[in-house]
Amino acid sequence: MTTDQPRSDAPLSAGRRLRHLFWTSRPLSWINTAYPFGAAWLLAGGDLGPTFWAGCFFFLVPYNLAMYGINDVFDYESDLRNPRKGGVEGDVLDRRVHRTVILAAIVACLPFVVWLAVAGHPAVLPVLALSLFAVVAYSARGLRFKEIPFLDSLTSSTHFSSPAWVALAALGVWPTAAGWFGLGAFFLWGAASQAFGAVQDVGPDREAGIASIATVLGARATVWVALIGYAAAGLLALGTGPVLGWAALGALPYLVSVARFARITDDTSAQAHRGWVSFLWLNYAVGFGVTMLLLVHAGLLPPG
Repeated sequence: MTTDQPRSDAPLSAGRRLRHLFWTSRPLSWINTAYPFGAAWLLAGGDLGPTFWAGCFFFLVPYNLAMYGINDVFDYESDLRNPRKGGVEGDVLDRRVHRTVILAAIVACLPFVVWLAVAGHPAVLPVLALSLFAVVAYSARGLRFKEIPFLDSLTSSTHFSSPAWVALAALGVWPTAAGWFGLGAFFLWGAASQAFGAVQDVGPDREAGIASIATVLGARATVWVALIGYAAAGLLALGTGPVLGWAALGALPYLVSVARFARITDDTSAQAHRGWVSFLWLNYAVGFGVTMLLLVHAGLLPPG
């Protein structure tokens, strides 16, 4: 793991800068934001035209570069103290690349934002603005929603839920009753996930003077908040219909994984990292199951 940064003022090579851009965008998590956009678009009756592909790619790479890159720039000091940083869970950005990351995020996002704003229904403008505001507000100095307990979890969940909102708004489609249940379940899943993810960082965050839901409630209470959130998400998912309602079962692996840490303490909070590693891979397994349900729902796979 990277624990320190070189103090040389020599410029970084183009290759080093590109590697920083790649790792700060969290490639392991790209699908977590592109998938909601694509799924919501297709479920709402959207076609496979240019706006679908533009939206999917925007939420696959540029959006994640902005979201995580801004976070890594403004969390530099605490990331230096965090042993899990310096790999797939987040880069420790060399100070010399901070400006590059911010500029690259703006340049990468701008054409796709303009495309969605111009090609989509007018309703997409406020929803897209909210999504991008959440990306900036979570980490940027002067806002730092990640340091406002409970708002940190809600803002983080907005990061992952809002791509679906943008898809519906771009199509000018209002969610059905089942759609509201699905969106609500997904939002609760995101809030629970952020809360649990904060548990492992209680030590580094307190050392760096960073507040979070976990530093305020404590590690054990935060784990229980996450468990309640996952359970509530599963219950809401039951309202999505006879086929998609089976997605409620997707809450079970998260509940089982997080329940292992129900007796954790602030002193042992770093052990929750094992659960976070499981979470990263559970997303792929549960996502595969949800995809199968979506295909059955769309009539592209036979039930059973």
